[in-house]
Amino acid sequence: MSPPAPATPLGGAPVVATMTRSGLVESVHHGIVVATEPDGTVAFSRGPHDVPVYPRSANKPMQAVAMLRSGLPLEGELLALASASHSGEDFHLEGVRRILALADGRLSELNLRNTPDDPLGEQARRAWWAAGHGPSELAQNCSGKHAAMLLTCVAAGWDPSTYLDPDHRLQRAVAAAIEDLAGEKVSAVGVDGCGAPVMAITLAGVARAFGAMAAAPGHTPQGQVAAALREHPRWVGGTDRDVSALMETVPGLIAKDGAEAVYAVGLPDGRGLAVKITDGGGRARAVVTVAALKAMGLETPEPGQGPDPLDLVCATPVFGHGRPVGAVEAVGLHEGGRG
Repeated sequence: MSPPAPATPLGGAPVVATMTRSGLVESVHHGIVVATEPDGTVAFSRGPHDVPVYPRSANKPMQAVAMLRSGLPLEGELLALASASHSGEDFHLEGVRRILALADGRLSELNLRNTPDDPLGEQARRAWWAAGHGPSELAQNCSGKHAAMLLTCVAAGWDPSTYLDPDHRLQRAVAAAIEDLAGEKVSAVGVDGCGAPVMAITLAGVARAFGAMAAAPGHTPQGQVAAALREHPRWVGGTDRDVSALMETVPGLIAKDGAEAVYAVGLPDGRGLAVKITDGGGRARAVVTVAALKAMGLETPEPGQGPDPLDLVCATPVFGHGRPVGAVEAVGLHEGGRG
């Protein structure tokens, strides 16, 4: 008989959301929530915020900072696309081609080394299939990041053919930027779903990094990335994505979602927030993030002034026979952040 698997720190995460159907709690989601002050100290938390996690695509804005520091010649919507997990809409795919074209013929779609896939967005995926396409590097949601990594290598004079190697100078620059912004060392390096290295830090480190980027002066690489996210939120996600809607709803806020139910937010005053639903399912991710933002004191309309736009961003109704009969709701978070 095999010995039991060792307990993991994530296994001690508290319940942060419930799914209720017809008045009965049907399911619960455990998770970790941590908010940081402008100086990087922890303002409040629920769960083990000081253990390493893979932030997955929430690392992308930090990766983009590293690329700018290494000579990446991008700004505006293309810099936002370099930080994106895009839905694969036409403007996203054309943007990836524009990034590659900046290498003056030295790069093409053939140089992309991300994992082939169909578009992430449902409508974009249906249109892609209707046009007779199958999985491709271009359509995969990380293609903007990979195109930017290739262009960085060309700009810096580094070998672009090995840019996914964790020991490549590009990936060493990424590790240095993540450590700088998070205020801690990278504790592990794995392989992300797209094939690029993914670097582990704590959720507190993720929150610190996003607060630092959101408050950074505009002339710095981190300030440039934050401006690109704020000004072009649909290039970061898509026209029907909650991460884009959140940035459109709250002026000055930057945000990035990640696989396995990660969400990271930075506020312009330097505060940060990071959330992970520990079962990896995305259903409660936005709901808990919005509840945590309210716990941080983010202003919402007074009673009687109409629906809260933040609630519209994260609304997750539960349906029965085609009509709403319940919802996914955050628990244990209120203003001040203590559950």
